[in-house]
Amino acid sequence: MSSERFRVLDVNLNRAREGLRVCEELARLVLNDAALTRRCQRLRYEVDTAGRLLPRSKLLQARDSRRDVGRPERRGSIRSHRSCADLAAANLRRVQEALRVLEEFSRLVRPAASRVFGSLRFKAYSLEQTFDSKSQALRHR
Repeated sequence: MSSERFRVLDVNLNRAREGLRVCEELARLVLNDAALTRRCQRLRYEVDTAGRLLPRSKLLQARDSRRDVGRPERRGSIRSHRSCADLAAANLRRVQEALRVLEEFSRLVRPAASRVFGSLRFKAYSLEQTFDSKSQALRHR
């Protein structure tokens, strides 16, 4: 199997976990919402657990962050957010997109993992609705 597939999987596993960590910190430290914090933690843990269905050694061997043409300093400007609500929305979209990529590419490597990532993507959609319902409180922060 080509290392490019594993590189895509590795990048998107990291992207999904990182996006969920940002949302977790917003729920915990900005909203002070214990239930929402736990949901973010649980989903991040589930993504991590699903990632273990993939061969970790191949993921790490395929990693090449030094030469990644998509690194922030190579992309030009990075979009800034106006509020914590914008930050939450952007990170949840990032998580959803990463989970979609994981769903598609893991189908080439481990079809069972693909189904799990698909299920997690729908949990991320639900999490986005919850954050959106709390967006009024986040808009002022």
